[in-house]
Amino acid sequence: MTVIGAGSSRGAVVPVSFERFYAAQWGRVVAVTAALCGDVGVAEELAQEAFLRAYGRWGRVSRLDRPELWVRRVALNLAVSGFRRRRAEGRALRRLGGDQHRAVSADLAAEVEEFWEALGALPARQAQAAALFYVDDLPVAEVAQVLGCAPGTVKAHLHAARQQLQHSLDDLGRAHDG
Repeated sequence: MTVIGAGSSRGAVVPVSFERFYAAQWGRVVAVTAALCGDVGVAEELAQEAFLRAYGRWGRVSRLDRPELWVRRVALNLAVSGFRRRRAEGRALRRLGGDQHRAVSADLAAEVEEFWEALGALPARQAQAAALFYVDDLPVAEVAQVLGCAPGTVKAHLHAARQQLQHSLDDLGRAHDG
């Protein structure tokens, strides 16, 4: 989040303060991260960690053309790491005979909860692309920048995510009807 052309006719990039950046971006980073993990509390923790990392590198991050995309990438990477850790914990609990199900935020309606579960069950890149595109409302080019891939790859991830979500949600609908 830089101001282009502020105080200069030559279009110099002037970094904003971390505090202004944080205030402007916090909600969006939490929203996109919550879309991946389905839990606002966890999403806030992931976003906080991403902002802490940005703060520690603010001298460099603030000079980026789009520092908010850097923070989103860090938050998404943290979410994926969390998915992997929870999957490993679930496998360990199953081997030990325990309950692998985690408590899901109680304020989510059943249908919404099922959607977030379906989104979370997607391969990581598909889930990230869908969250950035649909929840954070980023254009394909910016999603590609966050994910470090080509726009065509993002389009392929979005297509596959839509197909899988439709299939998963159709299956859930049939299960509820029958």
